[in-house]
Amino acid sequence: MTHGDVDQVASRRRSTSLIVTVCREDQKPPVIDYDAYSRLAGPAAAEQAAGKGPIAMRRLAGRRPVGNVAITLFAFLFEATFVTWLLTSIAVPDAGLHPVLHAATWFMIVATLLIEVFRLVNVVTLCLATIWARDPVPVEPDPTLRVAFLTTIVPSKEPIAMVERTLVAATKIRHAGPYDVWLLDEGDDDEVKAMCERIGVRHFSRKGRPLDNTPAGAFKEKTKHGNYNSWIRRHGQDYDVFLSVDPDHVPLPNFAERLLGYFADPEVAFVVGPQIYGNYDNVVTRWAESQQYLFHSLLQRAGNRFGAAMLVGTNNAVRIEALRRIGGIQDSITEDMATSLALHAAGWRSVYTPDVLAVGEGPSSWTDYFSQQYRWSRGTDEVAVAKFAGMVRRLGVRRSLFYGLLMSYYPLTALAWILGAVNAVCYLVLGAKGVQVPQQVWLMLYVDAALFQFLLYLWNRRHNVSPHEVAGSSGLAGMLVSTLSTPVYVSAFLSALLRRPARFVVTPKGESASPDTVRTFKHGLRWAAFYAVLLSLAPMFGHVDGFMWLWPLLNVVISLLPSLVWLTHRRRAAVPTIKIEEPVETYA
Repeated sequence: MTHGDVDQVASRRRSTSLIVTVCREDQKPPVIDYDAYSRLAGPAAAEQAAGKGPIAMRRLAGRRPVGNVAITLFAFLFEATFVTWLLTSIAVPDAGLHPVLHAATWFMIVATLLIEVFRLVNVVTLCLATIWARDPVPVEPDPTLRVAFLTTIVPSKEPIAMVERTLVAATKIRHAGPYDVWLLDEGDDDEVKAMCERIGVRHFSRKGRPLDNTPAGAFKEKTKHGNYNSWIRRHGQDYDVFLSVDPDHVPLPNFAERLLGYFADPEVAFVVGPQIYGNYDNVVTRWAESQQYLFHSLLQRAGNRFGAAMLVGTNNAVRIEALRRIGGIQDSITEDMATSLALHAAGWRSVYTPDVLAVGEGPSSWTDYFSQQYRWSRGTDEVAVAKFAGMVRRLGVRRSLFYGLLMSYYPLTALAWILGAVNAVCYLVLGAKGVQVPQQVWLMLYVDAALFQFLLYLWNRRHNVSPHEVAGSSGLAGMLVSTLSTPVYVSAFLSALLRRPARFVVTPKGESASPDTVRTFKHGLRWAAFYAVLLSLAPMFGHVDGFMWLWPLLNVVISLLPSLVWLTHRRRAAVPTIKIEEPVETYA
């Protein structure tokens, strides 16, 4: 695919998305041309000779270097100017204040500055990713590679029919060399084994094997990484690379052709592609996919600059020998991030391709979405708090900087919310004033900084890899749902900080999707109640200021909005909804 072809794909996205927008349940569902998005990285070159160094990388199609530098520079300068202005505007609190009020005032000053520094870190991350982003030059795969295709099933939690669709599609993947399809069955289920025999794929189960089901570590029971590591120990020697998808992700026939070529570089440990949701027929899934734009369309591409893209478990290809050298897939509730860090710390490289090579099923209820967000943020927080510092020396300066910025979002978002909550208590209950600046100047600088951050976000939207989002769309839904998830991130951060035990949870799929109840929104409702109590107490203490009430009120809205959206859509359940064909029917 040439750079001109990429523009044609963008044009297709506009027309296809228009069909999706107007289609109703009583009409024929539109066909999404996923195959067109499976070649976004361009045409494959002849096989790269082994030992000739890293895979070639190029700037993204349609990039304008001068424009990139200009908009990133403006975004950074406006945010940095705002932080500097706040810093220079600090007035030392009156030492004659009551000790509690004096301490509260100092806390508010430091907390306010920290919150803005955290926002500056997010801006720096976006700026650097805009400049660093690269796409790999595809390489034709080595036909002698011995390849296994792996996916898993937990029969009690995942529909067998869903996994069968994935396996049937896997049998149609094209590879000229040795190729086997495996299902890793946690339940050793008779119905699952019969299904495997019927469609001609190999079955593996570690059930009943004590050495493969340990309380912790590489073979931890009831975990995805334990299941994979058990298969690697018993069958990994028969293969060079395994291809892998989550059981709800249906691979395209060119899955192997677009991933395996990058292993021509002997130091590449894994290759990973974007996560795309095919069940794009409800508000939660649509917002969840929109939220992923920044990670899959920009940050992962920035990782290519250092050979340090992050492993994503939904669809990937992994060199088995590389995993063996680090002791297998790592024991973590976000095993993919932990494994990425371990591999890169050991000196291996990775490649991210923008090619859409598998179409999966995203969370379709708020319950499953919040569960997913909790697991991702909790795992990231654990790695950031407990493991990252010990890996910095082995990762090197550039990779440490990249991963540090990449992992900073969840913990910094949680910390900013907590600091803001304590600030609210300090003012609304104690009457502390914190940083005292002209409100008009503060508002002007804050809005300018936020505007340029948003413009930089929009600037990169042209490189969105999602086949579902309209070209030129703002991505506001993704930004909104990230904000609405903040109470969940706070809970995950506190749990990681307090070292509370966490367990791996399979996200329910298909008909097993979890129903939403009031309990689904417990994190947000608790925070809404907290701020409501503060706002009701403030008049009793005489601490009433419209401007100072703005942030507590905004946080009440953020906390309540998911439950209000749920209630609204529940009332509209009878209205016809958009329907998309199953991905396997689209390109089978």
